[in-house]
Amino acid sequence: MVDLLQASASRDVRAWVKFLTTADIPVLKQTAREISRLKEDEDNVSARDITMVVLNDPMMVFKVLTYAQIHKGRNQLQDLAQVEQALLMMGTSTFFNHILPQPIVEELLNKHLVGLMDLLKLIVRAHRASRYAAEFAAHLMDLHAEEVRVAALLHDLSEMLMWCFASDKMTEIAKLQQADSTLRSKTAQEQVLGFKLTDLQQALIHAFQLPPLLAQLMEDESSESQRVKNVRIAVNLARHSANGWDNAALPDDYRDVAALLRVDVERALHIIGVPKTEN
Repeated sequence: MVDLLQASASRDVRAWVKFLTTADIPVLKQTAREISRLKEDEDNVSARDITMVVLNDPMMVFKVLTYAQIHKGRNQLQDLAQVEQALLMMGTSTFFNHILPQPIVEELLNKHLVGLMDLLKLIVRAHRASRYAAEFAAHLMDLHAEEVRVAALLHDLSEMLMWCFASDKMTEIAKLQQADSTLRSKTAQEQVLGFKLTDLQQALIHAFQLPPLLAQLMEDESSESQRVKNVRIAVNLARHSANGWDNAALPDDYRDVAALLRVDVERALHIIGVPKTEN
């Protein structure tokens, strides 16, 4: 078993995987508050009610899906890649009794307010990516749009977890990139952490036994699958538009969206919702 001090001192991705697989994954204060409210009326709460709360928090989504995957029954052939599906299979009482909404992110980072703000911005961006992915999936008449949405929401999970448990190192990475606008994220990550966050992400997917479908959708390096492309393009668009519509990479994103949806760029801009003045 690896504790946080040992993981922080290591430059080996395996040390962080060992720590994270035994750590309690934190959730947002709002998530804990809403789940507590639902539990007070547990007998009248449905899986859909819980799902609406869980989907607001990528880390709670991760807790639900990994619990469901690890505890699936022997006769259960289907992997659970959707939150409501997982909750229906486990039952609401199992959720309330075994997937606890703690520790709290805001308490964990109460002495690292800069890190907390960056984490919250990342979560907002993840929601933005998930909305784009779901919208593109609907346009493509993908019957499993919810799985695409979840994959986009969890795409940067490793970065979220590192903000929770290694905010000082993540802040150092951010400062390096602010000082040198040409420095690639992966280079800065390797310099500070000793590994890339994408490597940690893939290791976590396997260590936590995430459903193969989600693992495939979150693998964005070279796949030509339409659904994987959807997630990749949605994540890129959310990242590049996070601070406005003047990022130099956005025109390429617009062309990627147009190609994915098989429409012209003007129509893609409309689907994305780019303000007219930015077209």
